[in-house]
Amino acid sequence: MTSTRTGRWVRLDGTTNTRDLGGLPTTDGGRTVPGRILRSDNLQTLSGDDVRRLVDELGVRRVIDLRTTAEILLEGRGPLRAVPQVTHRHFTLLPERGHHTDVFAVEEDDPALGELPAGWTESLLPRQVAAHDEGEPPAVRSYLGYLGQRGDNVLAALRALASADEGAAVVHCAAGKDRTGVVCAFALAVAGVPHDEIVADYAMTADVIDALVAKLAASPTYAEDMITRDVGSHTPRAETMDRVLTLLEERHGGPLGWLDAHGFGPDEQAALRARLRD
Repeated sequence: MTSTRTGRWVRLDGTTNTRDLGGLPTTDGGRTVPGRILRSDNLQTLSGDDVRRLVDELGVRRVIDLRTTAEILLEGRGPLRAVPQVTHRHFTLLPERGHHTDVFAVEEDDPALGELPAGWTESLLPRQVAAHDEGEPPAVRSYLGYLGQRGDNVLAALRALASADEGAAVVHCAAGKDRTGVVCAFALAVAGVPHDEIVADYAMTADVIDALVAKLAASPTYAEDMITRDVGSHTPRAETMDRVLTLLEERHGGPLGWLDAHGFGPDEQAALRARLRD
């Protein structure tokens, strides 16, 4: 496995888990292209210098936000929302009550929706676990749940990445490891990145987990979860993504087979692949 751990990090004042999906080896001997798709934790605390770097230097033109409606409304507008050349798309990967449309349109139409109760997780619907997944570890069950309960939005996020033909795109959630990790795993698989390298990319978040937990603990939205659970419980483990990819292989012939079965066919896969490959 080729080590690309140091060169792929994008160091910003306001994030701790931003990195480029470029520079990864592919099964045909090539590499993914830097500067096309970034993955990140929450972008709410970007500094002015961060915004200038992302927009002017890295050419970010699209943000794909995987958080819930409640998370976005509670956290408020991030600095990139004020940049006219950057478009934002929202695709929650958790089942939730109420709106499943673009939350940014909802926010514009009814600002009162931002006045959510402290117990915002009540907006989330119970997660369902397929019978054949009940014996899997919790993180694996969660990731399979994204595919089973919000597969529509996994596909929508990938379509948003594929159609962002100008500049770079950033895909993120709160920590940039779970929801973001699943979407990025599919994007990398479409680009031809092998199983082990996808697992290694997912596990890189462990390198910054202490700073990441501290950052989220400073936000009232996430503080309780960060404080009541130890750092180890938040740390991504390679075996989690390895198991998810293995199950996709056994059940669908791999991530591409899952995409085919859910209507994301060869043409769309080719468009997404072109985002990460020359």
